[in-house]
Amino acid sequence: MRLFVKPAVLGLAAALLAGTTLAQDMPNPAIKARQSVMALRGFELGILGAMAKGDVPYDAEVAAKAAGNLVLLSQLDLSAMWPEGTDNSAASGTRALPDIWSNFDDVAAKAGILNEAALELQAAAGTDLESMKAAMGNLGAACTACHKAYRAPAS
Repeated sequence: MRLFVKPAVLGLAAALLAGTTLAQDMPNPAIKARQSVMALRGFELGILGAMAKGDVPYDAEVAAKAAGNLVLLSQLDLSAMWPEGTDNSAASGTRALPDIWSNFDDVAAKAGILNEAALELQAAAGTDLESMKAAMGNLGAACTACHKAYRAPAS
């Protein structure tokens, strides 16, 4: 019996230590959630961007749906996805700069501008390609304004 207990206890201890190490390497759920929202935005922008570049034919219905999805994504309340301590100096796997939390009013204002630009794009996307392209410029500027101020460059 004694021969079995010692290896079992050692095995359990090793499993617990490994679990702790793995848990520390897992991304914070808030970081993962906000990156997922950004990925969804990027997916919809990719559809519109491909049309704007001429890589795929312009399709008013598809463009309107993608722009509508961007509006919905820009209107989500993401506040729970931005808890303090989830910036790139405190957590791994994120490029969010600590300045976000000290300038949250500015971040919120930039989010409002993003929503306005998404609404403008929604109105234009289903009309014609040139209108869609013009509105995409404003949306891109809104994205860039926030990323330039509050996202670390890719390493």
